[in-house]
Amino acid sequence: MIDDPLLQVPREPMLITVRIREACRLTGIGRSKLYELIAVGAIQIIKVGTITLIPVASLTKLLQREANRTTGSLGVEEG
Repeated sequence: MIDDPLLQVPREPMLITVRIREACRLTGIGRSKLYELIAVGAIQIIKVGTITLIPVASLTKLLQREANRTTGSLGVEEG
């Protein structure tokens, strides 16, 4: 490990929110379906003026819930 901060490779900052288009690209969910999920409260949004931001954590939680639901319906146990 390199202790000198001047010699360390800079890292990209992690995104905490994304816009609708990027959320669709990241998840593979279509725009209409994404808006449906927002309408039923499955995905959290943050409005900043006219901009709609989606917390990446909200997308992660949705995908984890869906993965658990899908895995559970197949009778596969996690362990």
